[in-house]
Amino acid sequence: MKKLFFGAIALVVLAAPALAQKGSRDSEPLAILERDKKQQAEQVDQQYQRAIERSRKGADTATTRTDPWANMRAPNTESKR
Repeated sequence: MKKLFFGAIALVVLAAPALAQKGSRDSEPLAILERDKKQQAEQVDQQYQRAIERSRKGADTATTRTDPWANMRAPNTESKR
């Protein structure tokens, strides 16, 4: 019985480092790539939202319309009859 008990203890002691390495998914290259892609997507989304807000603020302030061709037209000298 002692041999069986010490054999089981030896297996647990030898298998512990292997199980500890398997549990750390952060060190896997694919997990790192996925995390980086997710962070990059969040940054792009934040930049997009800031650009949308800036364009909305600019559109609100430009409520008066101007005629870009006003200087190009000839003055209206004819009187209406």
